[in-house]
Amino acid sequence: MISMEQMALVLNALPDPAFILSRSGKYVAIFGGRDERYYHDGSGLVGLYVADVVTDEKTRWFIEQIESALQSRTLLIQEYELSSKDVKGLADDGPEKPIWFEGRIQALDFLVDGEEVVLWVASNITQRHDSEIKLRELSDTDQLTGLFNRRKLEYELALHYASFKRHSLPMSIFIFDLDHLKKINDVQGHNAGDDVILAIADTCRVALRKTDIACRFGGDEFVVVLPNTGMQDALQFAQGFRECANQALSCFAIDGVSVTVSIGVSVTLSADSSYEDALKRADEALYEAKRQGRNQVCAALLVS
Repeated sequence: MISMEQMALVLNALPDPAFILSRSGKYVAIFGGRDERYYHDGSGLVGLYVADVVTDEKTRWFIEQIESALQSRTLLIQEYELSSKDVKGLADDGPEKPIWFEGRIQALDFLVDGEEVVLWVASNITQRHDSEIKLRELSDTDQLTGLFNRRKLEYELALHYASFKRHSLPMSIFIFDLDHLKKINDVQGHNAGDDVILAIADTCRVALRKTDIACRFGGDEFVVVLPNTGMQDALQFAQGFRECANQALSCFAIDGVSVTVSIGVSVTLSADSSYEDALKRADEALYEAKRQGRNQVCAALLVS
């Protein structure tokens, strides 16, 4: 049998900190947290309340989790972040990036000073969280340009189409591709063609608004989603973008022919069964711009 003294040594040797917290948020006891790569000594917290340590907003969140664990009597697992802005008494020049934790919270079958208590084990998962974010970014990003890819585009279109259906928030789309890029590829090679594509990607980052979503759809074709934007504003914006893009691409020319941009614009309509209807109309408008001589903006017909 393990003695009480030995059990105390085992608990204090735990790599992750284990807190005994009361319903009111009092730190009753703290065990473990011996992995000094991730944790500071928390023994000074015993006797304090969560409200003494973190901001009111974070305090409410911690108390909510404690209450939920006490009511459910089952293991509650929550991921959460703590930054220097959340912890009271930290200098303003503290860590800029938040630290992410996985909390495992379980109600205990005894009272301390007449209060119900929970066991809260906090594991530092910052490295895992950062890796997950990077993997998610990679899965959503076009490798050459750094813009969003088709997978991310479809997600954003579905999201904004749902907002259109639910709240009547307009969404416009414009599709553009690069006129005469094939000539650059044929004469100067695909590395030169990639330079053109990179230049247009940089133009997207400069010319588009923070709320707009720019995606490389494939090859030299790009799609831009304009949330909360009607057709007239979208057309005006697309014209401005075309001028900005043409200026950035003016240095790419073969035999006096510069690379330019053709654009097709559409807006979601009440008759649309999905975002794909608006996307198809924008694509048709793009081909109309091509048929009319390239280097221009065409609007899709507003037929509902």
